[in-house]
Amino acid sequence: MIMRTVSKNPRTTRGDLVNDLQRAGTKVTKVTISNTLRRQGIKSCSARRVPLLKPVHVQARLKFAREHMDDTAEDWENVMWSDETKIELFGINSTRRVWRKKNTELHPKNTIPTLKHGGGNIMLWGCFSAKGTGRLIRVKERMNGAMYREILSQNLLPSVRALKMKRGWVFQHDNDPKHTARATKEWLRRKHLKVLEWPSQSPDLNPIENLWRELKVRVARRQPQNITALEKICMEEWAKIPATVCANLVKTYSNRLTSVIANKGYITKY
Repeated sequence: MIMRTVSKNPRTTRGDLVNDLQRAGTKVTKVTISNTLRRQGIKSCSARRVPLLKPVHVQARLKFAREHMDDTAEDWENVMWSDETKIELFGINSTRRVWRKKNTELHPKNTIPTLKHGGGNIMLWGCFSAKGTGRLIRVKERMNGAMYREILSQNLLPSVRALKMKRGWVFQHDNDPKHTARATKEWLRRKHLKVLEWPSQSPDLNPIENLWRELKVRVARRQPQNITALEKICMEEWAKIPATVCANLVKTYSNRLTSVIANKGYITKY
């Protein structure tokens, strides 16, 4: 009964199970329930936060995966991936655990400094291809369509030239309203840029998300103490990400499509 219940509803609590079994005439403790589930290879974990997918999103993701399943590795090497991300000062969970001796919890090495109103954050726009990282810039104001087009003008095209992208390269960005605005579409058309049709709510299909994770871990290791240092370190670490990391993310791209199909359109591990 325990296994049947948690399979049907993974959010069932141990208290719920105790009550259900009691109503069925069996008295057990929460410890017994934990032990029973553990023997079956099931443990309590934090539920992962993922984008909300409506049926229309699921269908669009499946359509994208099926349409591109036969694309070659060379096709994906010709894509310039882009995105925005927010990086927080003192903000990455991977640095929140420390190995320490008893009674050394307040040693500076074992603490994380915080500010009364939080450490602040910066917004970044970046791009990359299989050949390496393109430009990374800080977005200092609230971005609108005009600012986004200016970013593309000043950073996307120079990145394409620097990475020596082949003729006919393809630009990828998500379906943020600034990206899909009529003026932005017109700008892209005037520049004769080919844009990858993108399914909404699909961060797992954009390998730049993996690069953002890589960047955040690298930045956290250097422990910037203020926003100015955070921006400087972001730029330095982005430039240091090896081209091989970028190449490997793109080389295995077809695995993402296979996973989307296997998961019936829902979010994948990527």
